[in-house]
Amino acid sequence: MDRRAFLHSLAGAVLATPLAVRAQETKVWRIGLLGYVFDPAHGDRWQALRDRLRELGYVEGQNAVFEARWSDGRSRLPGFAAELVGAKVDIIVTAGSESAVAAKQATSRIPIVTATGGDLQGLGVVESLARPGGNVTGVISLTTELGGKRLELIKQLIPRASRVAIVRDPANRGPGRLVRDAEDAGKRLGVVLKVVGVPTPKDLDGAFVAMKRGGADAVMLAENTVFLAYRQHIADLAIMHRLPMMAAAKEFVLAGALASYGTDYPDLFRRAAGYVDKILKGAKPAELPVVQPTQFELVVNLKTAKALGLTIPASVLQRADQVVE
Repeated sequence: MDRRAFLHSLAGAVLATPLAVRAQETKVWRIGLLGYVFDPAHGDRWQALRDRLRELGYVEGQNAVFEARWSDGRSRLPGFAAELVGAKVDIIVTAGSESAVAAKQATSRIPIVTATGGDLQGLGVVESLARPGGNVTGVISLTTELGGKRLELIKQLIPRASRVAIVRDPANRGPGRLVRDAEDAGKRLGVVLKVVGVPTPKDLDGAFVAMKRGGADAVMLAENTVFLAYRQHIADLAIMHRLPMMAAAKEFVLAGALASYGTDYPDLFRRAAGYVDKILKGAKPAELPVVQPTQFELVVNLKTAKALGLTIPASVLQRADQVVE
């Protein structure tokens, strides 16, 4: 090769390298978000995901675009999931079991990361938590022990409680394991449990009337993403009917529920962001184990306890991670 050809080849290589780097840097990731009604509590959770993704290098308006679809009911989730597939997103992040089911039914190709959810294995979304085996993995908010733990806390808060109602959406299969665990704990604690189905938010008022007339001493609110959007109304109903309520998330306690025992939901969304990063960098969802929460927080509302004429035991207050006064 003569000198002129060599210099021409060298210049071409030097020029090609920055072009390749620039092409790589300008890759824009399309990240789909699928969940229920978007309200301030949901907003805090999704913002935790976005903030963590930004820390990991996914900056909206530069190399990341978020395609968000918020459903105001379960029936619209399949359509919104199909829209995200049609928008050719690179990955879909879901909140809640039903969102994960809808996304899974919409695509077996696009990776799906759950930020919250119930029994994904029981719902057929993954083969197992340790080895998901398909295009879905992520973080779930439910463990088998939560139902029993919450019932134990109800007994500590209200020792006289012998009849406890569990409020759940019958069409949401996610909390099924929690209900079964609570029923097992009820036999051990001498507590009679009654599951009260609330198919839609408009059924809430009647459900609380029925629970009060049925002699319930307390209420346990099962996980359900739709309930979160109506947390103030639910907390008001519990106080109005003088039914101490144990919820799944602290947002309910801030709205007026007596107590909650559950995971730190914004933390779950931050952990889901880590899964998004791994998958976009080449990891396979089938090989990433589904993560269950290991840390839980107890939150107690003293103002509500006073309104209900209850004295919270010192032992419970000492254990509480947050006390609302």
